[in-house]
Amino acid sequence: MSQKKGQINIELSDEISKGKYANLAMIAHSSSEFVIDFIQLMPGVPKAKVNSRIVITPEHAKKFSLALNDNISKYEQKYDEIKDFNELPKFPLDINSQQ
Repeated sequence: MSQKKGQINIELSDEISKGKYANLAMIAHSSSEFVIDFIQLMPGVPKAKVNSRIVITPEHAKKFSLALNDNISKYEQKYDEIKDFNELPKFPLDINSQQ
């Protein structure tokens, strides 16, 4: 099979294709990177779990933000407006890093 010039083949393994559930995200940054932790927080469970940590460059963080905003706009046009939280729920978070 010939590959079109400039086309990138992206491999998606069976394990990754299953996805990970997250209902909380925390973002930190330095001058050279953004770190996004996707967290699963379950009601009644005193411990939350970071399911995935993604590290990206500032340029890719900005592209990601634009793409996410574009997709949210398309979603709201098709389905309905996503309601904003007037105030985000306050969770007492204690972040422990296992080294």
